[in-house]
Amino acid sequence: MNQKLQAFERLLTIMDDLREKCPWDRKQTFQSLRILTIEETYELADAILEEDVQGIKEEIGDLMLHMVFYAKIADEQKAWDIADALNEVCEKLIKRHPHIYGDLEVENEEQVKQNWEKLKLKEGKKSVLSGVPKSLPAMVKAYRMQEKTKQVGFEWENSEQVWEKVEEEITEMKEAFSENQDAKRREEEFGDVLFSLINYARFEGIDPEKALERVNQKFKKRFEYIEAHADRALEDMSLADMDALWNEAKKK
Repeated sequence: MNQKLQAFERLLTIMDDLREKCPWDRKQTFQSLRILTIEETYELADAILEEDVQGIKEEIGDLMLHMVFYAKIADEQKAWDIADALNEVCEKLIKRHPHIYGDLEVENEEQVKQNWEKLKLKEGKKSVLSGVPKSLPAMVKAYRMQEKTKQVGFEWENSEQVWEKVEEEITEMKEAFSENQDAKRREEEFGDVLFSLINYARFEGIDPEKALERVNQKFKKRFEYIEAHADRALEDMSLADMDALWNEAKKK
């Protein structure tokens, strides 16, 4: 534990030095750091997806630096400091884990999550969905909203019901396109299909964001194989020629 505390103290000391002596670090604000933090978060997500343990360590360090940076700026503004932020999250964890720090008994993970959402509402949250960030990617946001409403009982009984909903939405989408309805209606019906598919994936224990990203990576590798093995410019190749190389890539 001492080594961990010493490492954290070292980071705080370096942050103080940088903020005082480095022109770039002195210039940074909450707003200027925001996009950099988003980038670092996605780099961590990439490392996790690739199961790159060393990469995860590096990205965790980068993100920790950002957290300390925000706290330093807030401290300079006399708003709060890193101790305030850490103590606040500690108090939140204690309050939201009465099965650990109180006398509440729970049987499984689902009951823990249900109780978590109930406690958040008691703390003043106006909606179960209020904790879902507006700027989340749409697929992740849909998944998180479905997860949260599930905790208060807004949920299908089984996956068969969810798949029936998927088929229903696909039928409505087909009708919207075949009847040449306006673009807004077709977009809405397409969105309904995606939302219901995400719900089905969640029911089956699949992370749709991860699943799609793995397909993205697979597509990228196979298309890059086509580029690397094409005997002429891609625009001069037929689809059949490219598809032959695609099938080669699949075998490899």
